[in-house]
Amino acid sequence: MKTQVAIIGAGPSGLLLGQLLHRQGIDNVIVERRSGEYVLSRIRAGVLEQGMVDLLREAGVDQRMDEEGLPHDGFELVFDNRRVRVALDELTGGSKVMVYGQTEVTRDLMEARAAAGATTLYEAENVQPHDLESDSPYLTFEHNGEAVRLECDYIAGCDGYHGVSRQTIPQDRIKEFEKVYPFGWLGVLSDTPPVSDELIYARHERGFSLCSMRSATRSRYYLQVPLDEKVEDWSDDRFWEELKRRLPEEVAQKLVTGPSIEKSIAPLRSYVVEPMQYGRLFLVGDAAHIVPPTGAKGLNLAASDVNTLYRLMVKVYQESRIDLIERYSQTCLKRIWKAERFSWWMTSMLHNFSDEEDFNSRMQLAELDYVTSSKAGLTTIAENYVGLPYESLE
Repeated sequence: MKTQVAIIGAGPSGLLLGQLLHRQGIDNVIVERRSGEYVLSRIRAGVLEQGMVDLLREAGVDQRMDEEGLPHDGFELVFDNRRVRVALDELTGGSKVMVYGQTEVTRDLMEARAAAGATTLYEAENVQPHDLESDSPYLTFEHNGEAVRLECDYIAGCDGYHGVSRQTIPQDRIKEFEKVYPFGWLGVLSDTPPVSDELIYARHERGFSLCSMRSATRSRYYLQVPLDEKVEDWSDDRFWEELKRRLPEEVAQKLVTGPSIEKSIAPLRSYVVEPMQYGRLFLVGDAAHIVPPTGAKGLNLAASDVNTLYRLMVKVYQESRIDLIERYSQTCLKRIWKAERFSWWMTSMLHNFSDEEDFNSRMQLAELDYVTSSKAGLTTIAENYVGLPYESLE
């Protein structure tokens, strides 16, 4: 088999890149080790930055998002018996976020790819990139019991933190940066109406909580928990009771509870690898970086990587701008580190790091009070939350 761009991974970043390239006449093949049903079953993020919304529109997969997604022009910060609304649109000149689940984004992209007749090979086993520093890289894998060699010009590694792409790069050619947080998020998905029309981020002496949503009838809630907690120890009743304790009384009274349809605990950490390219292999999304979910940046950072690589490939194939290839990593990393900073900052401000009132907890309250007491502080939060502008290759 031959193609121009081989994409490893059929999650939203791989599918979005494939869709954008296809619309520019750049041939691509996606190789995915899981089944399409498995990919669609993963419960993930649901807050899309303005830039990702615009990119999905450019990819021609915006119809259902615009019909069913929930545009949000603000969110709330709750701390020290205060509720402060961050008016995103007013503070950023009109930018907003869109609440639309990652599963729905993935489904839209899958359907668009199928309609376009583009090739996606699911359940591909033993995927391995080769000759990445040559002008003729290729992938080998097994599909339907047959050995396959996929020759290409470039390879996009969109296969996540545990994927083969980053692991293919020699260890002496990359540097890893990591911060592990001493807690996790216990998340519950329920078919109940959201407690609020906007997201609520709450700092409380018992720990952080977040009230989010996937639609007008499906809610997503989170609680900060110790890393050694077990999901099976958290009944639905225990979860709802604890959530109510961490919310303002007027919010807790409106909370509609119900059986969970998904429950899990996710550890929080920050991770970045540099550089994000090795020869003709480009790392995209979670293959290169992880952020704690506090700033809603994981999926959105993957989209900004896709934007950079997509525009790079267009320049390469339509204008022969081979010189831009070496700029991919530094262009992506400028935006990534700013998003890492915002996610770290939100996490550091809103979570409990000790069971006791200490210097750090006083600093958290002072920081929250300071940034929410001026337009300048609120603007800083808002412009980061809706997403900083995409970096240009030139």
